[in-house]
Amino acid sequence: MLTESEAAVARAVLTHGPLSRTALAARLHLSPPSLTRLTRPLVDAGILIELDDDVDGSVGRPSRPLDISPTAGTFVGVKLTGDHLYLVATDIRAEVRERSDRRLSGSTPEAVIDEIATAVAALGLSDVRGIGVSLGGAVRDGVAVDAPFLGWRDVALADALAARLDVPVALENDVVALAEAERWFGVGRDLPGFAIVTVGAGVGFGLVIDGRTVRTPDAGVGTVGHLPLMADGPACPEGHRGCAAALLTTTAISARVSDTLGRQVGYDEALSLARAGEPAARTVMEAAGDALGTLCALAANLSLQSDIVLAGEGVEAFDLVRDRVEASLARGRERSASAVSIHPDRSGFSAWARGAAAVAIQAAMGRISLSD
Repeated sequence: MLTESEAAVARAVLTHGPLSRTALAARLHLSPPSLTRLTRPLVDAGILIELDDDVDGSVGRPSRPLDISPTAGTFVGVKLTGDHLYLVATDIRAEVRERSDRRLSGSTPEAVIDEIATAVAALGLSDVRGIGVSLGGAVRDGVAVDAPFLGWRDVALADALAARLDVPVALENDVVALAEAERWFGVGRDLPGFAIVTVGAGVGFGLVIDGRTVRTPDAGVGTVGHLPLMADGPACPEGHRGCAAALLTTTAISARVSDTLGRQVGYDEALSLARAGEPAARTVMEAAGDALGTLCALAANLSLQSDIVLAGEGVEAFDLVRDRVEASLARGRERSASAVSIHPDRSGFSAWARGAAAVAIQAAMGRISLSD
C-alpha cells in the first residue's frame, strides 16, 4: 500500500492538479529530492502521469506537470431519500459524466439494493472502481444505524450492496458526504475550514476544521433542525416553535403557503409565487430568509468558521431572499468578527449524489497499492 507521504502526494495532485513539481513541492513543504523520491514510484506504477512540458516561471528547464492517470476509472454516487434515488457517474475528480434518478418501488433494504443495482447496470459501464451511497441519518462503518426517511435501523447496506455488485461500496451520511466533496473537489479545497448548511426536506449541518471533516456519532443526524430561530414562529411537527425545521424545510414552506392560500401548494409553486410577488408566498419566503441568516450567524459564531456552503434543494430560494439572509446574518454577528462568505451550491440533488461519489473516490484512494 502507499505510504502516508505517497498518499499525500497523490491526494494533492488529485484535488489541486495538474501540478508542476515546483508547485507540488511548495504545497507539501517538501524538498525537490524528497518529492522526486515520493513521485517516482507513483509514476512508475501508473498512478500519476507526466503531461507535456510546461513553463511554470521557475529557473531552469520546463517542468512536466503531474496529473492523476486518466485510466483511474469511473465512480458512482447514489443519494437515497425516502422514495427516490439520485445517481451520478463521475471521473476520479468527481466531475459528473452521467446522471439519472428513479422512484423507489419500496423502502426495504432488499428493494433499495435491487433499485441501485438496476440503476448502475443501466449505465452500461465496465470500469466502475467504486460506489458511494449517502442517506439522511446516522451511519457508522458501512451500516445505516438509523435512517428515518427509509425507516431503517442497523442495516449493513455497504456489505450487502458490495456483494451484489462485486464493487467496493462506501456508505456515508449525506451531509458528511457533501462536506467531503466540497473539501476535496469544491470550494473547500483552498479553505482550512468551513461550515456547511443544507436545506431541503430537513436541515443539516456539517463542519470542516483544519482540513478535516468533523465526524462524531451526532454528525449529520439533524441536530440543528430544532434550533430555535424565531420566538413567535410556527411550530414544527414535533411542537418546537420557530425552529429551523418549522421555517426552512421545503415541506414547511409549502405547508405555510398552502394554509394561507387555502389550497395545496408545492414547494416549486410556492417559489414561483414568491418570485411573482404573491404576498402570502413572499411573506413566507422572507421569514425563511431571516431564519436562514440567523442560522448562518449561529453556524459561524459557534464553529469559528467564516465560510459557509449552502446546499440542498431548498437553496434555489437563496437568490430570492439573499438580502434578507445577509441582513439577518449581519445582525447576529459581532461587528469586529470576520466577514462571512456564503457559497451557494445550486446543483440540487446532483450535489448530494456527487458527495456520495466523492466518498467512494476517497475510499479508493485508500485502497491504492503500488502493485495495482
